[in-house]
Amino acid sequence: MTKQTHISELEQRHKALEDEIAEALRHRSTDDLLLVDLKRRKLRVKEEIERLQLEAAGNRPTGKGI
Repeated sequence: MTKQTHISELEQRHKALEDEIAEALRHRSTDDLLLVDLKRRKLRVKEEIERLQLEAAGNRPTGKGI
């Protein structure tokens, strides 16, 4: 799998998590812990996308925030 393919798959996963969060917010009965978990997973995916994009651009991630 190429790096760009991996980035595209992560972007799709990020969008799916975004949609899942929006759907959960529409329901008052949604567990707050579920929302926190979804948001954390979305953030991890975003950080991975950014890391791969930096590597693809020839820059090395500093490890800051990881």
